[in-house]
Amino acid sequence: MVSNSTASPTGFPFDPGIGRTNLLAWQRELLETYDRTSRAWLARAQSEVDLWSGLAAKLRTARSVPEAMQTYQECIAQRIRMAAEDGRQLSEDCQKIMQTITTSLTNGSPRGST
Repeated sequence: MVSNSTASPTGFPFDPGIGRTNLLAWQRELLETYDRTSRAWLARAQSEVDLWSGLAAKLRTARSVPEAMQTYQECIAQRIRMAAEDGRQLSEDCQKIMQTITTSLTNGSPRGST
């Protein structure tokens, strides 16, 4: 099978029309996407630290076992909501990264499928 695209030294198809400027713009966009994603996940990790630290503080002030259990249940419910949000955010982050990569492979323009 003969291909119309040129192979790069790494073996990946390379569109000579993409140009160095477009390639650098794509790399910058991909790195910015990674940076935003990393910052969001670091903030998320901090919110989890805050959640568990808050639980410890509240448990220290609990006056009874039922009060402590209620505090713990509320914390677990919050953690479950955070886990659901984590899943949604992970899906969005993966979509953004894949969209950036796909756009670069199509040279910024959608191609028809066969």
